[in-house]
Amino acid sequence: MAHTSPSGVAPHPAIVLDVWSDLVSPWCYLAKARLRSAIDAWERPPEVLLRHRAFELDPGMPRGGRPAGGSSAADTRDNVRLVTLAAAEGIRLDLASVVPANTFDAHRLIALGRMAGGPAEADAILERLFSAHLTEGLAIDDHAVLLRCAAEASLDERRVSAVLAGDDYADEVLADEREATRLGAMTVPFVLGNGRVALSGTQPVEAFTDLLRESLAPGVPGPA
Repeated sequence: MAHTSPSGVAPHPAIVLDVWSDLVSPWCYLAKARLRSAIDAWERPPEVLLRHRAFELDPGMPRGGRPAGGSSAADTRDNVRLVTLAAAEGIRLDLASVVPANTFDAHRLIALGRMAGGPAEADAILERLFSAHLTEGLAIDDHAVLLRCAAEASLDERRVSAVLAGDDYADEVLADEREATRLGAMTVPFVLGNGRVALSGTQPVEAFTDLLRESLAPGVPGPA
C-alpha cells in the first residue's frame, strides 16, 4: 500500500488530473462533484492527485459585475434541468441569485491555497467559492467576500489580505490560462489525465472513471 502525505495524496501519484474550471460555471461545480465521486470509487483514491487550473470564461468582466439581465424561456428550462442534476450530486444551486463577477482574484486565492496547504487546501477554497457564488449569491470579486470565504476555508487571513492587496499568484493564473489555450481547451470543465488523456465538458461519473483508467494505459497519445 502506498504511503500518503498529510494531504491524503501519495507522494508519487499514479494519476495526475489537471482540471481547468471557472467559478462562475455551475457545470464546473457539477463536474467537480462527479469527478470526486469517480475518484472516491477508484481502487486507489490516494494515488490520484487532483490539481485545479484557472480558466476565465469572461476575463473582461469588470470587478463589481453587471446586472444579470432577464432570462429567456430556454435559459429557464436549462436552469431547472441543471438544478435537478446538481441536487442529485448533493449540490444546491440558486441560479436566480447569482451575481456576475470577475474571477481572477478568486483564482489567485486558490493558487495561494495550493501553495500554502497543497491540493486539499486548494480544493477547500475552490469548494467554498463555488458555493458562495452559485448557492449563496455572493459577489466573489468583492475582496471582503473573498477574505471571509478564504478564512472559512482555513486560509490565513493576513496572508489572504496581502495577496488581495497586490498581484501575488497572478502569474500562476495567467500561466494556467495560456496552457489551456495551448491545449485547445475552448470551454470548461476540461480535464487532462497524466498530461495525455483529455476530457471536455460535464460528463457522467462513468466517463470520469474511464478517464482514470485510460490515464494509466500505456501508449495513449497525449493532446497535441
